[in-house]
Amino acid sequence: MAIEVCAKAATGAPDVLGDCPFSQRILLTLEEKKIPYKTHLINLDSKPEWFLEVNPEGKVPSIKFDDKWVSDSDVIVGIIEDKYPDPSLTTPPEFASVGSKIFPKFVAFLKSKDANDGTEQALLDELKALDEHLKSHGPYVNGETISAVDLSLAPKLYHVKVALGHFKKWTVPESLTHVHNYMKLLFSRESFEKTKPVKEEYVIAGWAPKINNA
Repeated sequence: MAIEVCAKAATGAPDVLGDCPFSQRILLTLEEKKIPYKTHLINLDSKPEWFLEVNPEGKVPSIKFDDKWVSDSDVIVGIIEDKYPDPSLTTPPEFASVGSKIFPKFVAFLKSKDANDGTEQALLDELKALDEHLKSHGPYVNGETISAVDLSLAPKLYHVKVALGHFKKWTVPESLTHVHNYMKLLFSRESFEKTKPVKEEYVIAGWAPKINNA
C-alpha cells in the first residue's frame, strides 16, 4: 500500500509540486528506496481542512505512518530507514553533518541587502569545506554510494543554484570542481528529476516574498 505524503504545492500553481527542499528530501528518500507513495499537494496559502485536522501545525512535509502523521523531516527520514532498511541510506555519524550549514548561510546571503556584510563569504566558506570533503571522500559525501546526507543536500544546493542565480546573478565558483561535479551527479539522478519543482520559476516564486520582506 502506498505511503501518503503531504508536500508543498507550487506558489501560484496549487496542482503542481512545489519548491520545498524538505518535502523534496522525503520524496527523494522514498524514490531511492523504491517505496510506493501517494503525494497530497498542500497549498500553504490555503491549507485544506482535513490537513489541519491531522496536522494542526500545518507543516510540510508530513507523512502518514501507522495512522499517525509525522511532520519533522529528520524524524521522517529516520522512520523510513527503520521501516525500510533496504537499500540502506544511512550516513556514517562522522559524515552526517557535512554541508549542514550551507542552507542557513545561503538564506542569509540571499536575503542580504549589504554586499559587505560577510554573508557571501560565509556561504563560500561552507561550500569550500564541502569541496574539500568531496575531494577526499567523493563523489558523494560517503564515497561511491548515495546516502541520507546527500538527499538532504541535493534540494538545498538546487535552491542555491536557482535562487542565487536569479536574485544575485551569483554562481558557485568554477574552482569548486568537486561541488560542481557533486551537483551534476545529484541533479541528474532519476529520483531528483522526478521530485524537483517542475519549473525553476517555482523556486524563484517561493523565495520572492521572503526576500522582499527581508
